[in-house]
Amino acid sequence: MYAIDLIKSNYIRELISKGKREDSRGLLDFRAIKIKPGIIQNAEGSAQVDLGNTRVLAGVKMGVGEPMEDTPDMGTIAMSAELLPAASADYETGPPSPESIELARVVDRGIRAGNCVDLSSLLIDKGKCWNIFVDIYVLNYDGNLFDASCIAAMSSLVNTKVPGYEDEKELHDKRVKNLKIDNIVTSATFGKIGKHLVLDPDRSEENAMLARFTVATDEKFIRAMQKGLSGSLYKAEIESMVDTALEKHKHVKKIIEESKA
Repeated sequence: MYAIDLIKSNYIRELISKGKREDSRGLLDFRAIKIKPGIIQNAEGSAQVDLGNTRVLAGVKMGVGEPMEDTPDMGTIAMSAELLPAASADYETGPPSPESIELARVVDRGIRAGNCVDLSSLLIDKGKCWNIFVDIYVLNYDGNLFDASCIAAMSSLVNTKVPGYEDEKELHDKRVKNLKIDNIVTSATFGKIGKHLVLDPDRSEENAMLARFTVATDEKFIRAMQKGLSGSLYKAEIESMVDTALEKHKHVKKIIEESKA
């Protein structure tokens, strides 16, 4: 961390200790969420999400393949994430970093555990199914990639159209039906700064955090959780964050649903 970042972190801690944030949000408020669906013309589904100044792009491609051995009557879904060097000076080209792997796994876990996509609807014939690939690209980093990426992945799936398939050929220019979505999962990421919890930490707040906690939920259930950094969390703090995540889900879900083209 640069000296200027250390100075800024001390300033952020002092603000948070007074119940204030640099951008005047409440401690448990999201930044503004904006979704632009269908931004990649050649993808089966796509969405660009701005969460404050954090910008993430997600694209969905589908291809015909074989089902997994333990789910012979279902298609498959896989996530990947790439932290583009243009998004932050901290990102470099090369093989997937631990941060990008964690990002993809956290988003994948919430959507998969939430049974968001009806994978049985992707079966074409015995031994043949559609496989879904969701690629997440971080275009600009200003904190909280987990929630921005979850919204982008979920929005791109909501806006996905399944290609046609005739004579054992994929017809990507003839997308015939909407992907069957059974559930919408959103995530809420919190940072612990001093003794306070803040929702949707921006980059400066992430530099000041002791611990990070992400909760993926739908309307009723916790679908996934992820703890980051070395700081500790009390049981009451975890319960409070879960309650807030369930409450905020309604707001974020509505924005995702309104993005459907």
